[in-house]
Amino acid sequence: MTASVPLAVRPTLLFAHGWAFDASVWAPLRAELADWPQAVDDAGYFGPAQAPALEGPVIAIGHSLGMLRLLRGLPASCLGLVSINGFPRFGAAPDFAAGVPPRMLDRMRKRLSEAPGAVLQDFRQRCGDPSAFGEPRMEALARDLEALRDEDQRAALAALPVPLLMLAGQADPIVSAAMTEAAFPARPGDERHWREHGGHLLPVSDPGWCAGLIRAYASRLGPAS
Repeated sequence: MTASVPLAVRPTLLFAHGWAFDASVWAPLRAELADWPQAVDDAGYFGPAQAPALEGPVIAIGHSLGMLRLLRGLPASCLGLVSINGFPRFGAAPDFAAGVPPRMLDRMRKRLSEAPGAVLQDFRQRCGDPSAFGEPRMEALARDLEALRDEDQRAALAALPVPLLMLAGQADPIVSAAMTEAAFPARPGDERHWREHGGHLLPVSDPGWCAGLIRAYASRLGPAS
């Protein structure tokens, strides 16, 4: 267990969720880290988007597409970045064969326009979450499905000015181990941890494991954490 640190000097944990989910997906992990100041970003798939105002040092934590979204621009006072089931690129490309073929994402986008509820339910069940969800907001979902197909933040990852903690599941049905290995080349000072038999919702299925590694990582970032 890491030494207790006064709450006032702890950085805020900023949580950014993945596609087809909302900020509530973080509830189990946030409960494990309840003694830290927290803020949540919401992409607006089932309600209004939320982009919290932040002051002071931050540790950014992204799940799945949330990692890619964070790589678009970290808070100025960011001390570290945590990727959980995340990636800097999802769609396949000539130099990224481990990604998901664009044609599969195109089919998914077409189906989304025809039967959004069924597409979201199928995807969330593949992730391991059969729970109900709110009324889909199609513009945001379609926009970020396109980002899954096309967006590439590998250059931002390579130039990342802070240490990275990468947590992944060896049995993730969405982000394969091969994709993760291809997307996250080794960098000095970074850490990577694999959850044996872990799936795509590690913040929900394994919040204690994630929280322990985040606490240990934060303790090594410097006096502010």
